[in-house]
Amino acid sequence: MAGNTLVRSLHDLSAAAWFGGSLMGVVGLNGAAAEAKDPTERTRLSTVGWARWTPVQIAAFGAHAVGGIGLIAANKGRLAGQSGAVANTVVKSAITVVGMAASLYSGMLGKKVGELSQHGAAGATEPKPGAPEELKKAQSQLKTLQWILPALSGAVIVLGANQGEQQRPKNLLDGIFNR
Repeated sequence: MAGNTLVRSLHDLSAAAWFGGSLMGVVGLNGAAAEAKDPTERTRLSTVGWARWTPVQIAAFGAHAVGGIGLIAANKGRLAGQSGAVANTVVKSAITVVGMAASLYSGMLGKKVGELSQHGAAGATEPKPGAPEELKKAQSQLKTLQWILPALSGAVIVLGANQGEQQRPKNLLDGIFNR
């Protein structure tokens, strides 16, 4: 029982950190950086903040993987016998991998924006007129990704909640007998 609590906690808390960190970054960090008086500070400050968050996010991804693998191992019997359990796990795993890849790509784009911060910007993800194309492209992609990441991590949390509902006694019986 304690082992399941540990892996479920790793899984859920790490997904919450991913979701909350992504959403706070786009709303709080990028929003605050856009208020800097010096246009060259806008992208620099955002990049510094995201770089500080990166080790925490990487640790959350590791904890999420450990927790997810632990949950799959602990629930292998239910996965084999309950209708819908495998589909949820496969979809959630795919969204997690896509989200982690998108987070990695977002970090690479953020690094590029930081390297070009001397050109200034209207905001963390909004170029100023006359900005180099490389900076405009990276900021444009970041502007999209900054909202995709909380959506993906939120979907992982919702699918995890659905898995919890599948484990209610009535739903276990329905899933086994209505296959």
